[in-house]
Amino acid sequence: MIADGLHPVPRGKVATIVTHLDMRSKPALRQVDLPAGVNFTALTPDPEDYRDLFRRVGLQEWLWFERMKLSDAEITALVADPQVEMFTLLLDGRAEALLELDFRRPNACELAYFGVTRRLMGQGAGRFLMNEAITRAWDRPIAHFHVHTCTMDSPGALDFYRRSGFIPRRQEVEICDDPRVTGLLPRDAGAHIPIFEP
Repeated sequence: MIADGLHPVPRGKVATIVTHLDMRSKPALRQVDLPAGVNFTALTPDPEDYRDLFRRVGLQEWLWFERMKLSDAEITALVADPQVEMFTLLLDGRAEALLELDFRRPNACELAYFGVTRRLMGQGAGRFLMNEAITRAWDRPIAHFHVHTCTMDSPGALDFYRRSGFIPRRQEVEICDDPRVTGLLPRDAGAHIPIFEP
């Protein structure tokens, strides 16, 4: 148990508060249309395309990095797994969103990754994508749909998930190597989070 008060984060590390949320039944959905010229489609990327999309959705604005640790073989296996479903929104023929649903745990679905690039922000594309996530998750025989977000993500993510029907259940503090210090991510990734050199 962590005592009340402030606790130092070692230099070269980064700390975040992780909030775990879930829903136990399908909520009513507020229908929205996709912006003109945007199409929803299944996604089967090769490792290079997957990393490119992951960067554009999560690295330019935020500090997503877990998937960047995966090898080509691990990404290929993930994409090919029949219990993992991936979708995107196409604009001008380019993938501009990432929706990843993970059904590998029995009776559950994890909203593993979810987001849109800057090109689609503020146009209702995120709400459309969330409606698809909820519908597709509950089309399977699950009892539990869950997601987690953290303070390295968009500041609006937690509220968006709550408005979508997810209920916060618990929080954790995570401390890990700063991926910008280790060289996993570029120095300008997640610019809202300061870097403390070791």
